[in-house]
Amino acid sequence: MIHRNDLCWCQSGKKWKKCHFPETPPLTNGDPLRLKELYDKKYQILIKSKEQIDGIREACRISSTILEAVAKSAVAGVTTKALDDMSTALHREAKAIPAALNYSYPPFPKGICTSLNEVICHGIPDDTILKDGDILNIDIASIYKGYYGDCSRMVVIGKTTPERQLVVDVAYECLMRAIAILKPGVQVGDIGTVIENYADERGCSVVRQFVAHGVGVKFHENPQVPHFRNSNLIRLVPGMTFTIEPMINAGAWEAVIDTRDKWTARTIDGKASAQWEHTILITEDGHEVLTTWQR
Repeated sequence: MIHRNDLCWCQSGKKWKKCHFPETPPLTNGDPLRLKELYDKKYQILIKSKEQIDGIREACRISSTILEAVAKSAVAGVTTKALDDMSTALHREAKAIPAALNYSYPPFPKGICTSLNEVICHGIPDDTILKDGDILNIDIASIYKGYYGDCSRMVVIGKTTPERQLVVDVAYECLMRAIAILKPGVQVGDIGTVIENYADERGCSVVRQFVAHGVGVKFHENPQVPHFRNSNLIRLVPGMTFTIEPMINAGAWEAVIDTRDKWTARTIDGKASAQWEHTILITEDGHEVLTTWQR
Protein backbone atom coordinates (compact mmCIF):
# COMPACT_ATOMS: atom_id res chain seq x y z
CA MET A 1 0.00 0.00 0.00
CA ILE A 2 1.30 3.45 -0.89
CA HIS A 3 1.55 6.08 1.87
CA ARG A 4 1.38 9.87 1.61
CA ASN A 5 5.11 10.38 2.20
CA ASP A 6 6.20 7.64 -0.23
CA LEU A 7 7.66 8.63 -3.60
CA CYS A 8 4.93 8.95 -6.19
CA TRP A 9 4.24 5.94 -8.39
CA CYS A 10 4.65 8.09 -11.54
CA GLN A 11 8.45 8.16 -11.00
CA SER A 12 8.50 11.99 -10.72
CA GLY A 13 10.75 11.84 -7.67
CA LYS A 14 8.19 13.84 -5.66
CA LYS A 15 6.26 12.54 -2.67
CA TRP A 16 2.87 11.05 -3.49
CA LYS A 17 1.06 13.70 -1.40
CA LYS A 18 2.62 16.47 -3.53
CA CYS A 19 2.13 14.76 -6.86
CA HIS A 20 -0.74 12.40 -7.80
CA PHE A 21 -2.45 12.10 -4.39
CA PRO A 22 -5.12 10.77 -3.95
CA GLU A 23 -4.89 8.93 -7.29
CA THR A 24 -3.66 5.40 -6.66
CA PRO A 25 -0.93 3.73 -8.71
CA PRO A 26 -2.14 2.06 -11.90
CA LEU A 27 0.09 -0.87 -10.91
CA THR A 28 -2.22 -1.79 -8.03
CA ASN A 29 -5.48 -2.02 -9.91
CA GLY A 30 -5.22 -5.79 -10.31
CA ASP A 31 -5.22 -5.73 -14.10
CA PRO A 32 -2.10 -7.60 -15.34
CA LEU A 33 -2.80 -6.66 -18.97
CA ARG A 34 -2.78 -2.96 -18.12
CA LEU A 35 0.44 -3.43 -16.18
CA LYS A 36 2.06 -5.20 -19.12
CA GLU A 37 0.97 -2.46 -21.51
CA LEU A 38 2.16 0.31 -19.17
CA TYR A 39 5.65 -1.16 -18.73
CA ASP A 40 6.00 -1.86 -22.43
CA LYS A 41 4.94 1.66 -23.42
CA LYS A 42 6.76 3.59 -20.71
CA TYR A 43 9.95 1.57 -20.20
CA GLN A 44 10.07 -0.93 -23.10
CA ILE A 45 10.14 -3.66 -20.43
CA LEU A 46 8.52 -6.97 -21.34
CA ILE A 47 6.44 -8.45 -18.52
CA LYS A 48 6.51 -12.17 -19.18
CA SER A 49 3.54 -14.53 -19.47
CA LYS A 50 3.40 -17.87 -17.67
CA GLU A 51 4.36 -19.65 -20.89
CA GLN A 52 7.36 -17.38 -21.35
CA ILE A 53 8.43 -17.79 -17.72
CA ASP A 54 8.28 -21.58 -18.06
CA GLY A 55 10.50 -21.39 -21.14
CA ILE A 56 12.98 -19.03 -19.48
CA ARG A 57 13.10 -21.21 -16.38
CA GLU A 58 14.10 -24.23 -18.49
CA ALA A 59 16.76 -22.24 -20.37
CA CYS A 60 18.13 -21.12 -17.01
CA ARG A 61 18.22 -24.68 -15.74
CA ILE A 62 20.24 -25.73 -18.79
CA SER A 63 22.69 -22.83 -18.56
CA SER A 64 23.19 -23.50 -14.84
CA THR A 65 23.76 -27.22 -15.36
CA ILE A 66 26.35 -26.54 -18.06
CA LEU A 67 28.00 -23.85 -15.91
CA GLU A 68 28.42 -26.20 -12.96
CA ALA A 69 29.86 -28.95 -15.13
CA VAL A 70 32.34 -26.60 -16.81
CA ALA A 71 33.32 -25.03 -13.47
CA LYS A 72 34.22 -28.47 -12.07
CA SER A 73 36.58 -28.96 -15.00
CA ALA A 74 38.34 -25.63 -14.44
CA VAL A 75 41.51 -26.90 -12.75
CA ALA A 76 45.23 -26.21 -13.07
CA GLY A 77 46.60 -27.40 -16.41
CA VAL A 78 43.35 -26.93 -18.37
CA THR A 79 43.03 -24.25 -21.06
CA THR A 80 40.12 -21.86 -21.22
CA LYS A 81 39.55 -23.05 -24.80
CA ALA A 82 39.03 -26.58 -23.47
CA LEU A 83 36.30 -25.21 -21.19
CA ASP A 84 34.60 -23.59 -24.16
CA ASP A 85 34.83 -26.85 -26.13
CA MET A 86 33.20 -28.67 -23.22
CA SER A 87 30.40 -26.10 -23.04
CA THR A 88 29.80 -26.45 -26.79
CA ALA A 89 29.45 -30.23 -26.44
CA LEU A 90 27.08 -29.92 -23.47
CA HIS A 91 24.91 -27.39 -25.31
CA ARG A 92 24.71 -29.79 -28.23
CA GLU A 93 23.63 -32.63 -25.91
CA ALA A 94 20.93 -30.39 -24.40
CA LYS A 95 19.74 -29.25 -27.84
CA ALA A 96 20.58 -25.71 -26.79
CA ILE A 97 22.69 -22.92 -28.34
CA PRO A 98 25.47 -20.89 -26.68
CA ALA A 99 24.06 -17.37 -26.75
CA ALA A 100 27.44 -15.63 -26.80
CA LEU A 101 28.68 -17.24 -30.02
CA ASN A 102 28.77 -14.64 -32.83
CA TYR A 103 26.88 -12.16 -30.65
CA SER A 104 27.03 -8.43 -31.48
CA TYR A 105 29.89 -6.74 -33.37
CA PRO A 106 32.59 -7.67 -33.79
CA PRO A 107 30.99 -11.11 -33.45
CA PHE A 108 32.05 -12.75 -30.18
CA PRO A 109 34.19 -15.69 -31.36
CA LYS A 110 33.41 -18.25 -28.64
CA GLY A 111 30.39 -19.71 -26.87
CA ILE A 112 31.28 -18.66 -23.31
CA CYS A 113 33.26 -15.91 -21.58
CA THR A 114 36.28 -16.83 -19.44
CA SER A 115 37.60 -13.86 -17.48
CA LEU A 116 40.84 -14.44 -15.61
CA ASN A 117 42.28 -12.50 -12.64
CA GLU A 118 42.30 -8.81 -13.71
CA VAL A 119 39.80 -9.40 -16.54
CA ILE A 120 36.45 -7.95 -15.52
CA CYS A 121 34.28 -9.58 -18.19
CA HIS A 122 34.07 -10.76 -21.82
CA GLY A 123 37.32 -12.69 -21.72
CA ILE A 124 37.70 -14.87 -24.83
CA PRO A 125 38.64 -18.54 -24.34
CA ASP A 126 42.04 -19.37 -25.82
CA ASP A 127 45.14 -21.47 -25.15
CA THR A 128 45.80 -19.86 -21.76
CA ILE A 129 46.53 -22.60 -19.24
CA LEU A 130 44.95 -22.25 -15.80
CA LYS A 131 47.41 -22.33 -12.91
CA ASP A 132 47.39 -22.37 -9.13
CA GLY A 133 46.31 -19.02 -7.72
CA ASP A 134 44.17 -17.96 -10.68
CA ILE A 135 40.59 -16.78 -10.23
CA LEU A 136 38.30 -17.37 -13.19
CA ASN A 137 34.81 -16.15 -14.04
CA ILE A 138 32.90 -18.47 -16.36
CA ASP A 139 29.87 -16.81 -17.96
CA ILE A 140 27.40 -19.02 -19.78
CA ALA A 141 24.17 -17.98 -21.49
CA SER A 142 22.04 -20.56 -23.26
CA ILE A 143 19.22 -20.39 -25.80
CA TYR A 144 16.68 -23.19 -25.51
CA LYS A 145 13.53 -23.25 -27.66
CA GLY A 146 13.93 -19.51 -28.22
CA TYR A 147 14.35 -18.56 -24.56
CA TYR A 148 17.48 -17.33 -22.78
CA GLY A 149 19.11 -18.22 -19.47
CA ASP A 150 22.18 -16.32 -18.28
CA CYS A 151 24.52 -16.99 -15.36
CA SER A 152 28.13 -16.92 -14.24
CA ARG A 153 30.29 -17.98 -11.33
CA MET A 154 33.83 -17.75 -10.05
CA VAL A 155 36.31 -20.60 -9.73
CA VAL A 156 39.41 -20.33 -7.55
CA ILE A 157 42.24 -22.49 -8.83
CA GLY A 158 44.05 -23.92 -5.82
CA LYS A 159 45.01 -21.35 -3.18
CA THR A 160 44.96 -17.73 -4.33
CA THR A 161 46.15 -14.38 -2.99
CA PRO A 162 44.24 -12.42 -0.29
CA GLU A 163 43.35 -9.72 -2.84
CA ARG A 164 41.87 -12.18 -5.31
CA GLN A 165 40.00 -14.10 -2.61
CA LEU A 166 38.59 -10.83 -1.29
CA VAL A 167 36.97 -9.84 -4.58
CA VAL A 168 35.62 -13.36 -5.11
CA ASP A 169 33.92 -13.29 -1.70
CA VAL A 170 32.73 -9.68 -1.89
CA ALA A 171 31.24 -10.12 -5.37
CA TYR A 172 29.26 -13.15 -4.19
CA GLU A 173 28.00 -11.38 -1.08
CA CYS A 174 27.02 -8.34 -3.17
CA LEU A 175 24.96 -10.60 -5.44
CA MET A 176 23.19 -12.36 -2.59
CA ARG A 177 22.47 -9.17 -0.66
CA ALA A 178 20.94 -7.63 -3.79
CA ILE A 179 18.78 -10.68 -4.45
CA ALA A 180 17.54 -10.65 -0.84
CA ILE A 181 15.72 -7.30 -1.27
CA LEU A 182 13.89 -8.20 -4.49
CA LYS A 183 10.10 -8.02 -4.44
CA PRO A 184 7.37 -5.99 -6.16
CA GLY A 185 7.65 -2.29 -5.39
CA VAL A 186 11.42 -2.21 -4.91
CA GLN A 187 13.08 0.35 -7.17
CA VAL A 188 15.76 -0.70 -9.65
CA GLY A 189 18.06 1.87 -8.06
CA ASP A 190 17.82 0.12 -4.69
CA ILE A 191 19.78 -2.82 -6.13
CA GLY A 192 22.84 -0.71 -6.85
CA THR A 193 22.68 0.95 -3.43
CA VAL A 194 22.80 -2.39 -1.63
CA ILE A 195 25.70 -3.60 -3.78
CA GLU A 196 27.86 -0.47 -3.61
CA ASN A 197 27.27 -0.01 0.13
CA TYR A 198 28.69 -3.45 0.84
CA ALA A 199 31.55 -3.12 -1.67
CA ASP A 200 32.54 0.19 -0.06
CA GLU A 201 32.41 -1.41 3.38
CA ARG A 202 34.90 -4.05 2.23
CA GLY A 203 37.23 -1.59 0.49
CA CYS A 204 36.32 -2.65 -3.06
CA SER A 205 34.88 -0.78 -6.04
CA VAL A 206 31.97 -1.47 -8.38
CA VAL A 207 32.44 -1.43 -12.16
CA ARG A 208 30.25 1.18 -13.85
CA GLN A 209 30.79 0.54 -17.57
CA PHE A 210 28.84 -2.73 -17.49
CA VAL A 211 25.41 -3.34 -15.95
CA ALA A 212 22.90 -6.14 -15.51
CA HIS A 213 19.92 -6.38 -17.84
CA GLY A 214 16.56 -7.84 -18.64
CA VAL A 215 16.77 -11.29 -20.21
CA GLY A 216 14.56 -14.16 -21.29
CA VAL A 217 12.89 -13.52 -24.64
CA LYS A 218 16.01 -11.73 -25.88
CA PHE A 219 19.61 -11.95 -24.69
CA HIS A 220 19.61 -8.31 -23.58
CA GLU A 221 16.37 -6.53 -22.74
CA ASN A 222 15.28 -3.60 -20.61
CA PRO A 223 15.67 -2.65 -17.86
CA GLN A 224 19.33 -1.94 -17.45
CA VAL A 225 20.24 -2.68 -13.83
CA PRO A 226 23.26 -0.73 -12.56
CA HIS A 227 25.25 -2.25 -9.70
CA PHE A 228 26.26 1.15 -8.30
CA ARG A 229 24.21 3.87 -6.60
CA ASN A 230 21.82 5.47 -9.08
CA SER A 231 18.46 7.20 -9.33
CA ASN A 232 16.53 4.64 -11.38
CA LEU A 233 13.00 4.85 -9.96
CA ILE A 234 11.42 2.04 -12.01
CA ARG A 235 9.62 -0.27 -9.61
CA LEU A 236 9.89 -4.05 -9.85
CA VAL A 237 6.66 -5.83 -10.76
CA PRO A 238 5.68 -9.50 -11.11
CA GLY A 239 6.76 -11.02 -14.42
CA MET A 240 10.00 -9.06 -14.78
CA THR A 241 13.07 -11.22 -15.49
CA PHE A 242 16.58 -9.80 -15.32
CA THR A 243 20.12 -10.58 -14.28
CA ILE A 244 22.13 -9.30 -11.34
CA GLU A 245 25.86 -9.65 -11.97
CA PRO A 246 27.98 -7.24 -9.90
CA MET A 247 31.55 -6.82 -11.13
CA ILE A 248 33.73 -6.00 -8.11
CA ASN A 249 37.31 -4.72 -8.32
CA ALA A 250 40.05 -4.72 -5.70
CA GLY A 251 41.26 -1.32 -6.94
CA ALA A 252 39.79 1.33 -9.23
CA TRP A 253 36.40 0.69 -10.83
CA GLU A 254 37.36 1.70 -14.39
CA ALA A 255 37.62 -0.87 -17.16
CA VAL A 256 39.87 -0.79 -20.24
CA ILE A 257 38.72 -2.60 -23.39
CA ASP A 258 41.33 -4.57 -25.33
CA THR A 259 42.05 -2.65 -28.54
CA ARG A 260 42.78 -5.83 -30.49
CA ASP A 261 39.81 -8.09 -29.78
CA LYS A 262 37.37 -5.25 -28.86
CA TRP A 263 35.84 -7.42 -26.12
CA THR A 264 38.13 -8.21 -23.19
CA ALA A 265 37.62 -5.71 -20.36
CA ARG A 266 40.44 -5.42 -17.80
CA THR A 267 40.86 -3.37 -14.65
CA ILE A 268 42.66 -0.12 -15.35
CA ASP A 269 45.22 -0.79 -12.60
CA GLY A 270 45.77 -4.52 -13.13
CA LYS A 271 44.16 -5.45 -9.81
CA ALA A 272 41.80 -8.39 -9.38
CA SER A 273 38.13 -8.45 -10.39
CA ALA A 274 35.34 -10.93 -9.72
CA GLN A 275 31.71 -11.48 -10.72
CA TRP A 276 28.84 -13.88 -9.99
CA GLU A 277 25.51 -13.82 -11.84
CA HIS A 278 21.97 -15.10 -11.48
CA THR A 279 18.82 -14.63 -13.56
CA ILE A 280 15.87 -13.55 -11.38
CA LEU A 281 12.08 -13.57 -11.75
CA ILE A 282 9.95 -11.14 -9.75
CA THR A 283 6.93 -12.98 -8.36
CA GLU A 284 3.70 -11.76 -6.74
CA ASP A 285 5.21 -11.90 -3.26
CA GLY A 286 8.96 -11.80 -3.80
CA HIS A 287 11.35 -13.38 -6.27
CA GLU A 288 12.58 -16.66 -7.73
CA VAL A 289 16.20 -17.34 -8.63
CA LEU A 290 15.82 -19.05 -12.01
CA THR A 291 19.46 -20.07 -12.41
CA THR A 292 20.20 -23.01 -10.14
CA TRP A 293 23.99 -23.11 -9.69
CA GLN A 294 25.28 -23.36 -6.13
CA ARG A 295 28.49 -21.96 -4.69
